[in-house]
Amino acid sequence: MSADAMPTAPPPGARPDWTIDQGWARYTEAEHQVWITLYERQTALLPGRAADPFLKGLDALDLHRAGIPDFARINEELTRLTGWSVVAVPGLVPDEVFFDHLANRRFPAGQFIRKPEELDYLQEPDIFHDVFGHVPMLTDPTFADYMAAYGKGGQRALGFGHLHNLARLYWYTVEFGLMESREGLRIYGAGIVSSRAESVFALDDPSPNRLGFDLERVMRTPYRIDDFQQVYFVIPALQTLLDVTTQTDFAPLYRRLEGAKDIPIAAIEPADRVFTRGTQAYANAGGRTRAA
Repeated sequence: MSADAMPTAPPPGARPDWTIDQGWARYTEAEHQVWITLYERQTALLPGRAADPFLKGLDALDLHRAGIPDFARINEELTRLTGWSVVAVPGLVPDEVFFDHLANRRFPAGQFIRKPEELDYLQEPDIFHDVFGHVPMLTDPTFADYMAAYGKGGQRALGFGHLHNLARLYWYTVEFGLMESREGLRIYGAGIVSSRAESVFALDDPSPNRLGFDLERVMRTPYRIDDFQQVYFVIPALQTLLDVTTQTDFAPLYRRLEGAKDIPIAAIEPADRVFTRGTQAYANAGGRTRAA
C-alpha cells in the first residue's frame, strides 16, 4: 500500500502509471546471491507451513533459477495461468495507482533487492517480498480473482473515505493471512511467507490470537506495521475469501463502520471463532523489530 506522504506525480524515469523497466541485466552477482540466499532458506522452511496454493505457485513459476527472476519470463507463465502480470515500480505508489494496477491484473513490484546486511529486516518491501511473497499466490485462479476484485473495491473506497478500513482487509489477508487445511493452519500472506522469523511466529508462537476471518471484524481491527502481528485471521478457503468480498455491498458496510469503534488489536470478541487465545506475552514484553 502507499505511504501517507506519497508524491502525486511519478518520479523521473517512471511512466504515467508509475511503472519502470526492471533492468534485469543490471543486477550484480552479489544481488543475485542475496535472492538465492533468501530463496533457499525460505523454501527449506515453508513445507508444512505454507498453504498449498502458495507452494504450487512457487513450483509453477520456478523462481529460483540463477537468481533474481526476470519479470518478462515470470509473466509468460503467470499471464497464461490467470491473466496477471508483474510490473516494476520505483517503490510505494499512490493509492489510486495501486488500485488501478490490481483492478487490471497487474501487480506492482519493487525492482530493488535488499543489501546482504539487511537479510533479516527491511523497512520498505523489496523484490523478494513482492515477488517471492506475493506472486506465487497470483497463479491460483481464485486468489487472482480476489486480488482483482480488491483493486476494484479500492477504487470505489476512495470515494467513501474508508480506505483505512479496506487497507486492513489487505493487511490481514494478502499480507498476513492464515488458512485452514486438513493438516492444520497454514500461511499464505506475503508478509509471512517471505519472512523467516514470522513464518515460525505466525503458526507456533503462543503469543498472538488466531481468529476466524470475519469481514467487518477485520475492517475494524488495527494492525502492527513494525513488529510481529498480535492477531492473525484464518480463512476456511480462498473461495470463502473471494465470495465474502465480492458478494458484500460495501456501501452500507462503510456506513456501519462510521459509527463503530475500532476493536483493540489484542481483543477477543464474544462472536469470534477462536483458534488460539494468545498470551500476548511477546507484545506485552515490548516486542522488537520484525525480522524479514
